[in-house]
Amino acid sequence: MAAKKIRKIGDPVLRERCREVEFIDKSVKALIKDMINTVSDKSVLGIGLAACQIGVLKRVIVVNLNGKYEAYINPEIKILDNEKIAEEEGCLSLYSIKTLVERPKKILLRALNIRGEKIEFEADDIIARIFLHEIDHLDGTLLIDHLKPGQRKEFLSKITGEMIS
Repeated sequence: MAAKKIRKIGDPVLRERCREVEFIDKSVKALIKDMINTVSDKSVLGIGLAACQIGVLKRVIVVNLNGKYEAYINPEIKILDNEKIAEEEGCLSLYSIKTLVERPKKILLRALNIRGEKIEFEADDIIARIFLHEIDHLDGTLLIDHLKPGQRKEFLSKITGEMIS
């Protein structure tokens, strides 16, 4: 399993809603290996990755918690706290340029692990932010969609500069 090319802003696959995984078979496990190989590649080194970022429209994300990447299949989020926090956030599909993004402070995550077992846990602060960001990808939402118009314009001009250089 080799690292895959990460899709960048402008690629229509990033704006599509991913489909639920019905069975965790060999192809899903191979996808997860590809995702982990991609996000952990020394040229990338991301915290998380959604399947659509490598062109696969399945509801699968991988996230590095405690130094190990774990897969979350068909993840769902419930917001547990209406308090929002603005923190700097970047995205591998947006040339890793960072900007302030406001997100809920606390969530409940439900998903399946690679063995098909149901998992559920609460997360807050940076961990909540990571899951919110990756699950946004599964719904065709990018972090720029959370920005105010002026902030968005400035961010897009930075991306344009990266695309040209």
